[in-house]
Amino acid sequence: MIDKKRAEQIIQKFEEKTVLVVGDLILDRYLWGDVERISPEAPVPVVEVKKETVNPGGASNVAWNISSLGSKVYMAGVIGEDQNGKILEKLLVEKGIIPLNIKDKNRPTTEKTRIIAVSQQLLRIDRENKQKINSDLSDRLIKQLEKVIDEVDCIIISDYGKGVITEDLMDYLKKTEKPLFVDPKPSNFFLYKNVTTMTPNRKEAYECVKADRDTPLEEVGKRIMEELEIENLLITLGPEGMALFDKNKVIKIPAKAKKVFDVTGAGDTVISVLALSKISGASWEESASLANYAAGYVVGEIGTATVDRKKLLELIP
Repeated sequence: MIDKKRAEQIIQKFEEKTVLVVGDLILDRYLWGDVERISPEAPVPVVEVKKETVNPGGASNVAWNISSLGSKVYMAGVIGEDQNGKILEKLLVEKGIIPLNIKDKNRPTTEKTRIIAVSQQLLRIDRENKQKINSDLSDRLIKQLEKVIDEVDCIIISDYGKGVITEDLMDYLKKTEKPLFVDPKPSNFFLYKNVTTMTPNRKEAYECVKADRDTPLEEVGKRIMEELEIENLLITLGPEGMALFDKNKVIKIPAKAKKVFDVTGAGDTVISVLALSKISGASWEESASLANYAAGYVVGEIGTATVDRKKLLELIP
């Protein structure tokens, strides 16, 4: 799909690019421990916690991926007026991300707590408010975007279904005429009409057009493109790789993962590398191929992970 020399030409341009990420911020909290016994109170393992870590998650993980690849990145979303919001904003700055977030006193900062033991996730606990943000918050967010919109090369919309992506916001983003790369939620499907491309996984793609699971993937992709009036679509297929729909053809890209420990954040890596590659002069096929290599790396890591330019280039044979 792509050779090392061509990959290097594309990757070296990443540092010249500026990206705006808009979407649902999440604080990823990890409790790491050991399991040596079953609880006498219920048939569940007892995890003896050894350490606790926090990382940017959701849309902020997309921004972290972009920053790790050497590009300038703005992160715009909504956080709560709480301790987790302060932690997340501090993490963004530490990761080289420029925050443009607004605060909502009526909702908590979304947090996902994962309990990890014996190299696997045992449990996830979510704290969140998924109601759509109101028009006042949406207007405030748009005003933040207006400050930087002229300098960005593309916009990534990272929709985790936590209420930030609204019709008003999408209308504004489309009017900017910047390339729009969307990691979608099926519930917001029709908000994505006329974007540049989308990167749903297989389950999301089928849900977007309410197709039953016997429907051929090619038909599902075609229906999405027709209904949204887009010319490109990338459907991620887990261990089967990816399917790139480019106008009138479908290109299957085999998975590159040698081991899979954790798929957390793999979609964030895919859209980050896809978008950066495309605005750096790559074809859609080259962009998808680079995104596939990057995803193959991050699923081999436990917890939220990113890939930098050096590592991405090393992945190309």
